[in-house]
Amino acid sequence: MQFIQYQKCSTCKKAADWLKAHGISYEDRPIKELNPTKEELTAWYHKSGLPLKRFFNTSGNLYKELGLKDKLPAMSEEEQLELLSTDGMLVKRPLIIGEDFVLAGFREAEWQAKLL
Repeated sequence: MQFIQYQKCSTCKKAADWLKAHGISYEDRPIKELNPTKEELTAWYHKSGLPLKRFFNTSGNLYKELGLKDKLPAMSEEEQLELLSTDGMLVKRPLIIGEDFVLAGFREAEWQAKLL
């Protein structure tokens, strides 16, 4: 299982603490240094069953600077995935990538249901 996070993100730290507290092992991957590829993002998006918008870090500075709130609705899925793959700071985190699931963002109840 991969745990994709940004080290300075307080939600990521909370999620990492939760994983440790529950004895869940994972492979740590820093999102800024090892940005997900378009192929990875496409696979995770399809595996997750989530809307593509859930993979965007909508509270991030880069999202706001690029005006993506207004631009995303006019973009195709292909264009959105291409954009996400350009910078890890655009991607919602933390991400948990399992064999048959993907969790985007830390929602404790959701993580508990899937991981425990």
